[in-house]
Amino acid sequence: MSNWTDDKIVELIRTRLSTDRFAHSLNVANSAKELAEQYGADAQKAYTAGLLHDIMKNASPEEQLSVLSEAGIEISPVEYANKKLWHAISGAAFVNTVMGIDDREILRAVRFHTTGRAGMSTLEKAVYLGDYISAERNYNGVEDMRRLCAVSMEDAILYALSYGIPDLVGRGVVIHPDSIDLYNETVIKKSAN
Repeated sequence: MSNWTDDKIVELIRTRLSTDRFAHSLNVANSAKELAEQYGADAQKAYTAGLLHDIMKNASPEEQLSVLSEAGIEISPVEYANKKLWHAISGAAFVNTVMGIDDREILRAVRFHTTGRAGMSTLEKAVYLGDYISAERNYNGVEDMRRLCAVSMEDAILYALSYGIPDLVGRGVVIHPDSIDLYNETVIKKSAN
């Protein structure tokens, strides 16, 4: 996976992120690792992906677009319309092209930690949900989310999307098709059980 140890990654993100965002990344790494351990994914990879998930969060829009351009990645019109989605896409590109990490599971966990997607691996779900339940989170419903994560990843994903999608609609913000696909896939899986 290149010569990046978690200690080196921690030092790198400390220089790239605000103090609060740095603390959040450490917390997400811990939450993702715990979820991976519980649900049978690679806990070490989940921890590493959690550390890296917001590596581009404090980067300027210009830097994010530059990283995407250098990686040969074009963002869709939906992605372009919501700059809050850029950091996940440019983050995966940065991790791959700048840091030289080519582990597909880690790259996908970083890339899809904001939108989710149909067909997510357990590791991807651990980072996605770890972002929702990290220690510093205090939004209305976070304790319900933490309880659901302890019981069922699918139930937690449905809870997150059932809150998130109407919130985006209410604010007039675009909804990424990957989030809709994840919602539909999860509902279909649950109704088949």
